[in-house]
Amino acid sequence: MSRRQKPTPRPTRPTRPAVTAITPCPCGRAASYGDCCGPLHRGEKPAATAEQLMRSRYTAFAVRDEPYLLRSWAAATRPTSVDFDPGLIWERLEVLATSEGGAFHAEGTVTFRAHYRDGGEPGSMEEHSRFVREDGAWVYLDAQ
Repeated sequence: MSRRQKPTPRPTRPTRPAVTAITPCPCGRAASYGDCCGPLHRGEKPAATAEQLMRSRYTAFAVRDEPYLLRSWAAATRPTSVDFDPGLIWERLEVLATSEGGAFHAEGTVTFRAHYRDGGEPGSMEEHSRFVREDGAWVYLDAQ
């Protein structure tokens, strides 16, 4: 009788993280994804502030929602696609500062720190993002 060998496990790439309407929102707000960033991602409502747009974009990176990221990017700086690193898992967001970006502004900035795990190793990145209004809607312009 021969012994059966277990197949060599293949390295797996992270798939799109499961997010449901009742899952806590990845952006860090005390609301569910269905009540927080989900309606923005589905196009049911626009971001009211630059910070809200930044949080929804962080969540879109966390759940790998390329269509939303492209829709919420300024036409002048929008890439043709988003290259998601399959080994990168976004874990937590900290908003460090905001300026302008409210209901009566045309521009705004948000400084944030995003925490991630890359190949199991923890890391973080900090960015000072600029946002503008295009056709009345907040969009990401670039990072300073």
